[in-house]
Amino acid sequence: MTDLKFTVDDDPQPEDIRTVINQLVEYNNALQIEKDVYQPLAVFIRDSNQEIVGGLVGKTQWGWLFISHLWVAEALRGQGYGKKLIVQAEVAAKQRGCSYAYLDTFSFQSLGFYQRLGYQIFGVLDNFPPGHQRYFLKKEV
Repeated sequence: MTDLKFTVDDDPQPEDIRTVINQLVEYNNALQIEKDVYQPLAVFIRDSNQEIVGGLVGKTQWGWLFISHLWVAEALRGQGYGKKLIVQAEVAAKQRGCSYAYLDTFSFQSLGFYQRLGYQIFGVLDNFPPGHQRYFLKKEV
């Protein structure tokens, strides 16, 4: 391979991103007994107009649930909806054969909420963003 060129792309094309991911998955599959297959997972709360007023987005992979995003409309916070979203995602993950879950949150978000649900810190990045911490948590489901 000659004449290689590095480019920095602030708005990459979805197919270019998919190429990198697909090549990594192919590499992983060649080295692992269990295939690198992930399945998206989402749990939503909808109002009477079918508008989303809360939701959880994540994936299951290699026996783990990863929760990437959790949001509940401000008017519904503090009423147990976030917990219900997590519980439903964990149940779905168990049905998919998962035994563990992990997620991350920031010091200005909901660390205590996740800890009350049994998630334990296994890593911290200081000053991410500046003046705050990013916490990584896990749990057996």
